[in-house]
Amino acid sequence: MCRRLTKADMWKRKSKGRDSFLLTDAHDDFPSIESLQFDFETIRFATDNFKDTNKLGQGGFGSVYKGKLVEGKEIAVKRLAANSGQGDLEFKNEVGIVAKLQHRNLVRLLGFCLEGNERLLIYEFVPNSSLDHFLFDPLKRAFLDWETRYKIISGIARGLLYLHEDSRLRIIHRDLKAGNILLDEEMCPKIADFGLAKLFIPNQSQGDTSRIVGTYGYMAPEYAMHGKFSVKSDVYSFGILLLEIISGQKNSRFCIGDTPQELTSFTWESWKAGTVSNMFDPAMLNSPRNDILRIIHIGLLCVQDSVSARPIMASVINMLNSASLSLPLPLKPTYLATIECEIPITNGSSVNQISITDQLPR
Repeated sequence: MCRRLTKADMWKRKSKGRDSFLLTDAHDDFPSIESLQFDFETIRFATDNFKDTNKLGQGGFGSVYKGKLVEGKEIAVKRLAANSGQGDLEFKNEVGIVAKLQHRNLVRLLGFCLEGNERLLIYEFVPNSSLDHFLFDPLKRAFLDWETRYKIISGIARGLLYLHEDSRLRIIHRDLKAGNILLDEEMCPKIADFGLAKLFIPNQSQGDTSRIVGTYGYMAPEYAMHGKFSVKSDVYSFGILLLEIISGQKNSRFCIGDTPQELTSFTWESWKAGTVSNMFDPAMLNSPRNDILRIIHIGLLCVQDSVSARPIMASVINMLNSASLSLPLPLKPTYLATIECEIPITNGSSVNQISITDQLPR
């Protein structure tokens, strides 16, 4: 059986430093920590002892398995790696944050389990895997018609707006990418993986850290270079996602013919020259050109080097919903964060899989 935790165990603030995270809440209408606790044997049985055929994916912090509870409910179980130095931090962070979030465009946390070295997070099962499995697969990408891509874009935007402004907690995701967008049976997107998320106190607009974690291909320049993050850092990541959704290629591995390019710079030069259709995914060539151009325009606004030049998500939603709304002109993005390679980064007791780059900002 898992040890019964007290609220003091899980919800107290661990530190008052600038890198701390808040796990307290004054409201009583959220589920109690006890009600979210699962017995380890229940989850082991549900996943057939974490059988390889039930594995849905694997990341820097561990593996995700499909399971089915005795009552027939399908679940996804995130099993943190026993040797992950970040396990405790990310585990408590994810439980403390996601248990309080309720939005159709965010993955729903059903519970957790702690037993010995086992740390499990139990989520709703989302059947269509993650966006990257469709977007970056030459065959599966054909299933993403324009209407579906637009629905995914709009859903991600609404989920981010909820995190930044509409929930009772202001949350910066810090690792928004195609691999962390899950798709349900109707291809509705759900933002997932809050292990790196930061919770802001009321009236806080920016944070900073010496511990840079995430994926550099999606990182805003102020975060990658100086450790500063805000809602605008997520906006930058969202802009990269927009360009990837339109092109069907990774920002870090974008190619025209056999020539590797930098997606944001190529998009800017093509947009300026009036040849931006060169970066369209061929599967969308018969899609409404003006709608696609508007999404690209919004994407370029989101990836501006200057934090103040990027829109907030409320403005992005307005841009997406109103074709008659005039958009400001973007400036040329100069920050480069491409050419990924996966290596473990250590910092004190922390270990993470992080994408790094061998290019420097101009």
